Amino acid sequence: MDTQILEDIGLTNAEIKIYLALLELGTATAGPILDKTGLQNSVVHMTLNKLVEKGLVSSIREGKRNHYQPSNPKHIVEYINEKRERFEQILPELLNKQQISKEKPEIISFKGIKGIKELLMELLEAGGKEHHTFGSTKESLMLGDVWWVNYHKKRAQKGITANLMFNESLKSWKAEFKYPKSEVKYTKAGFEPLTETIIRNNKMGIIIWIEKPLGILINNKIAAESYDKFFEMMWKSAKT
Repeated sequence: MDTQILEDIGLTNAEIKIYLALLELGTATAGPILDKTGLQNSVVHMTLNKLVEKGLVSSIREGKRNHYQPSNPKHIVEYINEKRERFEQILPELLNKQQISKEKPEIISFKGIKGIKELLMELLEAGGKEHHTFGSTKESLMLGDVWWVNYHKKRAQKGITANLMFNESLKSWKAEFKYPKSEVKYTKAGFEPLTETIIRNNKMGIIIWIEKPLGILINNKIAAESYDKFFEMMWKSAKT
């Protein structure tokens, strides 16, 4: 079971282990949870209290022992929505602080899967009506199939068309059937670089798809226009 999504919504490794253990145990005291998770006694008790505070676990006192029961997994959606509502309350203030900053950095670096996703979301908000990509390889799917499909749905919903030039290794992914408002071409089989370049309006992102991917976001109109011209030249010569 891939528990990464539970980490993404803010649960710690200990919280995930204990919640999953309780889903299998049903109702249990701390003892069986200790045995099943292998966590230290102090960690289990502290984490159970945190899960109770988050509404993901309920506690009933019977005699001298607390009996713990996991909430329905569907309640996690309520937990996520509550966090989202609280965040949206301070979002206007955060945006205002961003707007009053005197100088925007021209180059920002990103690292890891979460960092690359942040880079791509920055490009999604870059404006313009066209999304150009070249050099994407099968390693890019480390972000998750569903994530990429949803990303391009959001892009299409903004009225942005995409010209995507992928490496031959991504041909079996069949992006042309999954990504709306897009046209896909492929490079010839052979050497495939691990570097992907994405141009959106006055911004461009460069991603190196290694085990822990690296990314650079460049906010420079002249650089973006230069790379876009290079993309157009490659696009004309690539096959569908």
